[in-house]
Amino acid sequence: MSDPFESPGGGPVFAGVELGGTKVVCGLARPDGELLERASIGTREPASTLDEIRTLLASWSERHGPPAALGAATFGPIELVEGSDDYGLIGHSPKVHWRGVRLAQELAGCTPGPVVVQTDVNGAALGEARWGAGKGVDPLVYITVGTGIGGGVLVGGRALTGVQHPELGHMYVPRAPEDLYEGGCANHGDCVEGLAAGPSIVARWGSNLSDLPDDHAAYRLISHYVAHLVVNVVLSVAPQRVILGGGVMSNAGLFPPVRRKVIRLLGGFFAPTKIEEGIERYLVPPALGGDAGVLGATALAMDAVGDISGSG
Repeated sequence: MSDPFESPGGGPVFAGVELGGTKVVCGLARPDGELLERASIGTREPASTLDEIRTLLASWSERHGPPAALGAATFGPIELVEGSDDYGLIGHSPKVHWRGVRLAQELAGCTPGPVVVQTDVNGAALGEARWGAGKGVDPLVYITVGTGIGGGVLVGGRALTGVQHPELGHMYVPRAPEDLYEGGCANHGDCVEGLAAGPSIVARWGSNLSDLPDDHAAYRLISHYVAHLVVNVVLSVAPQRVILGGGVMSNAGLFPPVRRKVIRLLGGFFAPTKIEEGIERYLVPPALGGDAGVLGATALAMDAVGDISGSG
């Protein structure tokens, strides 16, 4: 009897959906992380966006066979307690039209196997841990600085969750003395996200960080806040490595001041040989670039049916 999950090319395939604030990235991968298909669409209101995702995945199923499982990594907050009636429910999101969407249920028809959900940043962390800059690293922290700021903490290869998933970007850190900006977070005002995320950069200086010269004051202020966040996480979680991703951190001029500030803030107190002497190996950019999230979503799917994929 043939394996119902085997693709025409041989072996199972796994679907991943990374649902971001401005775009959705969908992918179809083999167990080794090879992306057979990848496409991105705009994030609009739920009905049309979900219809486009389902249509795209259906067309891939015709070419490669149905995916053995589907993983979705999404903006949150989202209910992650498996078995809960609200599993996969998007909560009080800044994207108000998505509040109350039951994402796992909406995507259930895309696969005969399970649908599993995680936060977008946990998805990126899982992708980097499986195939990228976090391979073989435990514990691992992935922080994204982009439209929002968030963080994923992996311990034993699994995302740390408790009463809810962590919201590292909503920590408060010491303000730079000269910074008078009130903060742009709708919930907390001047938390790290409210001071250093992409929309706050535009609100402060009228353009994206990439459009400003490397000696602009923005680099000093943003590196101040990102470095304080990194140090808080390092002191509380003691990860073996921290990955800094997201659109804001893709600016090459930001990594050097963030690293220098982290070293100054730690002051030789915490794991100086590991961190200070090896800062360029400790605080690193993602290796998978823009594919970290979608690959992490496929990793979620693989782990959900590890007996089929051989990955778990």
